[in-house]
Amino acid sequence: MTGTYDWNPMPHQVEINCPSCGSPCVFEFAEVVKIKQKKDVPFFEQSDIFDYSVFTDSCGHKWHGAVYFANLHGGSTKAITNLPDGYSPESWSHSRYLVRNHGLDLGAFSCNHCLTRKPYILQWPQDAYYSFNYKGAVLWAFHRESAIDLRDYIASYERKPEEFKWSSFLLHVPTIFKKQNAREPIVRQINKLLA
Repeated sequence: MTGTYDWNPMPHQVEINCPSCGSPCVFEFAEVVKIKQKKDVPFFEQSDIFDYSVFTDSCGHKWHGAVYFANLHGGSTKAITNLPDGYSPESWSHSRYLVRNHGLDLGAFSCNHCLTRKPYILQWPQDAYYSFNYKGAVLWAFHRESAIDLRDYIASYERKPEEFKWSSFLLHVPTIFKKQNAREPIVRQINKLLA
């Protein structure tokens, strides 16, 4: 799909098809913090907790960053200790807003089925576990909770997005999926995946 539906701010965690076994799994975006001083680079290069990388901003300027994959460390910043002066573990916490601090699709997935946990570059919406086809168009949801809201929204006759937790996501559902003849096949697909 094109348009505003593709540009929904994404939550920090989404459910995807496991790249290793195809089962549903959790993908979590990584957090990147700019390394403030050149003397700190060796610490992050040698760290078992961080990945060190050189990034390029929109103007072409290069900068050094410390990448943290919370999904590989129990889902929190508790694994971060003994940092150089001027850094705190909270710097790698997710924002309360649904915005990534680096604009990349870099993160990690963890699968409870095959037990694989590793870094991954998200390819959205191709990786979406909650993905539904209708007349050549693709409808998707971020995770189970948003899929339930999507199903209930599509199934409703009044369609009041403000009554749902994921209202900002529902505001951008393309018209093709909101047509009366689309209601039953889409709701059936969503229910099948939710079961």
